[in-house]
Amino acid sequence: MKRLGLLFLFLLQLSCEGQRIEKINGISFVGSRGKVSQLHVDPVVNINANYAAVMPFGFTKNLNDPGVVFDTERQWYGETKRGAKQYIEQLQKKGIKIMLKPQIWIWRGEFTGDLKMNSEEDWKRFEEDYTDFAMTYAQVAEETKAEVYCIGTELEEFVKNRPQFWENLIAKIRSVYKGKLTYAANWDEYKRVPFWSKLDYIGVDAYFPLSEERHPNMEHLKSGWQPWKEKLKALSNEEEKPILFTEFGYRSMDFTAKKPWLVDRNQMDVNLKAQADATQAIFDEFWKEDWFAGGFVWKWFIHHDNSGGPNDNRFTPQNKPAESVIKNFYKTIQEASIQPKGN
Repeated sequence: MKRLGLLFLFLLQLSCEGQRIEKINGISFVGSRGKVSQLHVDPVVNINANYAAVMPFGFTKNLNDPGVVFDTERQWYGETKRGAKQYIEQLQKKGIKIMLKPQIWIWRGEFTGDLKMNSEEDWKRFEEDYTDFAMTYAQVAEETKAEVYCIGTELEEFVKNRPQFWENLIAKIRSVYKGKLTYAANWDEYKRVPFWSKLDYIGVDAYFPLSEERHPNMEHLKSGWQPWKEKLKALSNEEEKPILFTEFGYRSMDFTAKKPWLVDRNQMDVNLKAQADATQAIFDEFWKEDWFAGGFVWKWFIHHDNSGGPNDNRFTPQNKPAESVIKNFYKTIQEASIQPKGN
């Protein structure tokens, strides 16, 4: 019955006009200090992306602090409610679809997956603040007709310790937002999320370790994907939900596939080819799969001409060979998603 359910989901991807619903070929559109103009959106169109993740932020002081502060004058414009709406509107003018993905940032960059309260009182206060945060942006998602809303990002301890809260939150969000829902689980968390059945996509931030090599070749990269790919496929079959990479990407540096989640400002040598090859490998391994919905490249800055470049070892593919890989592949997938009428 499980396999019949997944087959049914796949068949739903075929419209009456003979068109297959397109893969999500997305980028993570980073909030900035100012407003977005069409000048900032044009590079997104130029790489053939059809989706963008817009990411407003809420802040908490440390891993045990129960307060969530958001939508304040002290934040960057693009991280606020009004900024998120303005970004969405500008992207939509160019036909870009939206995943609204509000996220928590802990001061000093501590990992959100370790966020855990010390008392029941603190948990309840944190739940109240997080509900306010999530519902505020669920309303924005509904008002702007965003196609996907992400209810949380990499919050493993919160999910593990308060499962009933998440069940209740999903129901509350469904009462105001009519689009599709996901949650962005970390690569080593997704199998333990208890509420996938309540959502539309199994969301995974896909920073899976693939290779110990300094200069991993395509064979190493694709071989490294196989055990992870089988586990993802198995979960998709079990839950009868498609997998969505809510984030994926690689730094343009040596050992890029060893620990792809690293965000520290280390001095690892720039390796543009490794980033490009790793990006191509993930496309080749996943975008052809019927149980896979697509994903969002991490990450894309609004000031394209001043971002990335040949001396940058960070995640953005902008002005690097990886940008061409994305542009060419997204174009190919976009063209393949339209089948001749009647076939």
